[in-house]
Amino acid sequence: MTKLERVQATLKREPTDRPPYAFWRHFPDVDHSAAALAQATLRFHERYGSDFLTVTPRAGSAVEDWGCVESDEVARDGHRPCARHAVMEPADWKKIRPLRVESTGWGAQLETIIRCVVDRRADCSTVPTVWSPLSLAGVLAGDRLRYDLEENPQAVTDALEAITETILVFLDACFVEGVEGIFYAIGAASADRHSEDHYLRFGEPYDRRILAHVRRRSRLTLVHGHGRNVMFDRLAALPADAWSWDDPLGGPSLTEGLARVPGAVVGGLDAWSTLRDGPPEVARAEAQKAIADTGGRGLILGAGCVLARRTSDLALVELIRSIGGQVKLGLIKPQ
Repeated sequence: MTKLERVQATLKREPTDRPPYAFWRHFPDVDHSAAALAQATLRFHERYGSDFLTVTPRAGSAVEDWGCVESDEVARDGHRPCARHAVMEPADWKKIRPLRVESTGWGAQLETIIRCVVDRRADCSTVPTVWSPLSLAGVLAGDRLRYDLEENPQAVTDALEAITETILVFLDACFVEGVEGIFYAIGAASADRHSEDHYLRFGEPYDRRILAHVRRRSRLTLVHGHGRNVMFDRLAALPADAWSWDDPLGGPSLTEGLARVPGAVVGGLDAWSTLRDGPPEVARAEAQKAIADTGGRGLILGAGCVLARRTSDLALVELIRSIGGQVKLGLIKPQ
């Protein structure tokens, strides 16, 4: 099977020649350059051969044009948190206006994606990572977002409209350039961040709008529930093809999740211990358990989130080989 055929069969829970898999990560050493990020992403893909290619931009690229300033500190997952938020007081929400795709941050994301699509080393579907509007609002405002949802809801709503419009313009440009899907990350549908009422009012309507907008053009719409204590039933009700969450850290098990969504699930592997620290035989055992638990249908093996910065190359290589995947060993290990 081709990688696209394998993924499409998995979304329909049909048998495949081998289990599909996918891994993605940040590249903080190079991700301020669109060209360098594209090359690092493609080199990573060449080595590990995922069944779809997820382009993961630096965290600040989606919010810097609204005034967020990235920290120099790099977290263990490779992203940089905001050192200064764009929204420091209620009036600052008025600064959040729709952006053109040519803007600095969004334009750099698009350039990276274009380079990945046109470079024929990507032998599978390319999907950009896009964060949901309420998730981006949380980056823009930090801890004060929950206060403003209660005290200044209209100001936040106006900003969410602007963020949504920007995302839709960006996605239209991505599909014009040849992407075949979307990795839609939702950090706001977590009980650690918002109440369910707040998510239903300020999060889900925009998520539905964006996902509906791409539905006919997307061959792989993946909804990623980011963080712990995700509102899984809300995420499962969204129009998508596959669902990802950090199942070792919280939420339903893979089998429970598979019973609650109409498509595929992505996960089964622990990014923060097994894949980072090894040993390889534990990674292989986790993969085989995930396959056995799901009956090998409707499962895309993955880490449930980005890989840790110091992920074990040996663990990944031996895991991929154990399920019939191909690894290109002639390359320098991606850092």
